[in-house]
Amino acid sequence: EDGIRDHCVTGVQTCPLPIWWIYVIRRADGALYTGIALDVAARLAQHESGRGAKALRGRGPLVVVLRRRIGDRSAAQSLEARIKRMPKSAKEALISHPRRGIAALLTKNK
Repeated sequence: EDGIRDHCVTGVQTCPLPIWWIYVIRRADGALYTGIALDVAARLAQHESGRGAKALRGRGPLVVVLRRRIGDRSAAQSLEARIKRMPKSAKEALISHPRRGIAALLTKNK
């Protein structure tokens, strides 16, 4: 969960390729917030401290109800946008069956 996978080569040096995650947070009022991060725990800490999204400020406690490794940033951003457009009922179904739901969403992206 350090957000690192494989390595890329730039000239003679190697550099780690980051792994992006998609996450869904449930606010105290039941509303859902979707985001992406390299480190979900650190991003949650930012949200809880008020340094994250305005939609979450003062809305705690915040609970991560879905967290899935996606890969590159572009794929994570695309998936995030799709999930944000979904109605809450579809997001709840995704939370209940994340593997099947995420796989279906990723397949639709191709």
